[in-house]
Amino acid sequence: MDTRLLGRTDYRATVQAMQELTRQRTGDTPDALWICEHAPHFTQGLAGKADHVLLPGDIPVIATNRGGQVTYHGPGQIVAYPLLDLQRRGYFVKEYVYRLEEAVIRTLAHFGVTGHRVSGAPGIYVRLDDPASHAMLPQRPQLRLPGSDAPVPDFNGLGKIAALGIKVSRHCTYHGLALNVAMDLEPYTRINPCGYAGLPSVDLSTIGVQTTWDEAAHVLGRQLEIRLAP
Repeated sequence: MDTRLLGRTDYRATVQAMQELTRQRTGDTPDALWICEHAPHFTQGLAGKADHVLLPGDIPVIATNRGGQVTYHGPGQIVAYPLLDLQRRGYFVKEYVYRLEEAVIRTLAHFGVTGHRVSGAPGIYVRLDDPASHAMLPQRPQLRLPGSDAPVPDFNGLGKIAALGIKVSRHCTYHGLALNVAMDLEPYTRINPCGYAGLPSVDLSTIGVQTTWDEAAHVLGRQLEIRLAP
């Protein structure tokens, strides 16, 4: 995998570059991982509803073609864009999402934090009262009986620390995930994050982890390289 730490990049230009690479891919095009940071903006996914953007103020809202609802990007957040040929790597979209989440969970563990999955809600969450607790969540994904209703996400006691929003075109991926490291979290109060009103958003700094963007980006990049292996 061709991993590049790009630093601060323009969001629109980065998406355009990902789309162009994906359009031009052949069977010999190397897979890539772009890791970057963006200036403040909200992005509205394909499933996004306008009423989830509450008071954007001076922060631009950009429509994009990833999955999911509205989220926020800004300084102090790591944004990782895997550009993969899933067919060549040998796994499908559902497992790809699982592997992305697992990379975030392992990254958080490096910093002494336990990341959790929540049934029915992609992304990674932490316990607000005890971010290091290994106790399993009652809200964790569990086996469902065939024909049973999809679970209603329960965020009680949790904060969201990482968001996912992906696009797959001709079995090739772009867009990706965002991990909050040390941000101004106020803009999250201007939206319903990922479409959920009142969902708290947190970063590593607010749960007591002191690290740099560069250090966390290197850890996350290495975990993505490991977890996304063929």
